[in-house]
Amino acid sequence: RRQTVVQSRVPTKVLAFFITCSYIQCQAKRETKGYWQSVGVDNEDLIKNLKKNKIIQTDFPERAMKHVDRGKYVKKEYTAYIDAPQSIGEGQTISAPHMHVLALEQLAEFLRPGAKILDVGSGSGYLTACFGKLVQPDGSVVGIERIPSLVNWGTSNIQKANPELLENGTVKIIKGDGWNGYPEGAPYDAIHVGAAGETMPEELVNQLKNGGRMIIPIGKKYQELIQVDKDAEGNVTTKKLLDVLYVPLVKGEKEELR
Repeated sequence: RRQTVVQSRVPTKVLAFFITCSYIQCQAKRETKGYWQSVGVDNEDLIKNLKKNKIIQTDFPERAMKHVDRGKYVKKEYTAYIDAPQSIGEGQTISAPHMHVLALEQLAEFLRPGAKILDVGSGSGYLTACFGKLVQPDGSVVGIERIPSLVNWGTSNIQKANPELLENGTVKIIKGDGWNGYPEGAPYDAIHVGAAGETMPEELVNQLKNGGRMIIPIGKKYQELIQVDKDAEGNVTTKKLLDVLYVPLVKGEKEELR
């Protein structure tokens, strides 16, 4: 019965488009198995199917995702619960749920109460809010976004869906150049970057705390999701996680049209 409801709400061509986008965003065959199969009628159903298809393999991502409804952070709610990226305007996207799960799992040991997190390219505010749920109490998350309209929209989404994160000071979204990070809040236990840098942004590496971790897509035409670890002495190592396709991490702030 639930499958019938999904088909009636999401046109076949639309579903096919999002399935294709999901496959593109995570290209490695070993990693894509089951990703596009996770379709739900609501947030709870999406999480259930992500678990069923073994995308969520620990209970850690669910601890945040069940409290942050993806449908409140997208432009078109009827496609919110498809495991695929979606446009949020301004040439930007909200990543597919499986990529959010991957980010949460790779950063799990750093997303603890009291931690300081930087979310570069915060967009809709969805993952920023997920981070906020995991680091409270006493933690902080800074989302940085170069496009003023997305700063406002992402903040508005959190205000409507998870207002306590703004009210208690756990989360804030600021306008800025993601390449430069946010030195005022550094060092960070973890940094998540939701857009692809052509090269590794050294300023972000510098703002990572000793013992911290960053997840960032790197590349132009061909991109790789890279895990950056900094040990207790400040030595940096990198590891490829998988092939991906993200929007570019653009340098500079976008000014409002006048």
